[in-house]
Amino acid sequence: MNTRPNLWIVIPCYNEQEVLPLTAPLFLKELQQLIDAGKVASSSKICFINDGSTDKTWELISELAAAHEHYEGLSLSCNRGHQNALLAGLMEARTYCDACISTDCDGQDDIHAISKMVDEYLAGYDVVYGVRSKRETDTAFKRMTAEGYYKVLNMLGVDIIFNHADYRLLSSRALDGLAEFNEVNLFLRGLVPLVGYKSTTVTYERSERMAGTSHYSLTKMLAFAFDGITSLSIKPIHVIASLGAMFSLVGFIGIIWAIVSVFTGYTMPGWASMVCFICLFGGLQLLALGIIGEYIGKIYLEVKNRPRFIVAERTWDKQ
Repeated sequence: MNTRPNLWIVIPCYNEQEVLPLTAPLFLKELQQLIDAGKVASSSKICFINDGSTDKTWELISELAAAHEHYEGLSLSCNRGHQNALLAGLMEARTYCDACISTDCDGQDDIHAISKMVDEYLAGYDVVYGVRSKRETDTAFKRMTAEGYYKVLNMLGVDIIFNHADYRLLSSRALDGLAEFNEVNLFLRGLVPLVGYKSTTVTYERSERMAGTSHYSLTKMLAFAFDGITSLSIKPIHVIASLGAMFSLVGFIGIIWAIVSVFTGYTMPGWASMVCFICLFGGLQLLALGIIGEYIGKIYLEVKNRPRFIVAERTWDKQ
């Protein structure tokens, strides 16, 4: 490339007043090294997205933006969740940048991988995925469930990068492609591969949070995981149809058995077998209705076409 690209680093933040003072200087140091090395333009930015925090996160972001030209901040009108906050930052950066890197504020993703992503972008890649090389910092339960989840998504036909979360680089045309997706139920790690373009990966090791606590409870992680499945695959409905056909066959065999029993005189009060069949088919029906209901709920949210985020403030509007 003949000119140095304008790079934006987009970082969603929710109640990060403890960790932000620690990680913000590290992001700035990494960006400054890229500028000094001539890999990115001096106009490059680090943009923090305040996702309706209830602590002093926005005040800290505003102070950082006022103190240094490379810091900027964007505040949403209320808490919309990590994926919506991240999308808000990406869509804002799309207006100004040649390439954008998204990462989390907690410092767990190796900040030095940013320079590796920029190198791959300069080599001609539009999408660069940050992929964890190992999960030694996770508990055995989290490691097993996380890796199992990626395998389940692949089995369901979802094009997803194994052990990749939301640490990635997108070129400006990849961002333009992502902007074409208008769904309300966001699962960005599944949408980005659908954008296409030339892509590659860089590996890194994930560390512990530098401060504060994770805002993702087990309940939130399970909800996010199920959103990923229902937003990108309809195979669960196909599974329900297959199970329905299979159990219909079992039921038909049961009817034949009952008729034969009547004619052969072996009919006996079948309380136990009746209860078993009722419980089995009743549970299956409730499970099927629940899964179908999830898809109907997604349709309900999509057809309302509500805004995915509303921007309340921008630090550069005050300058």
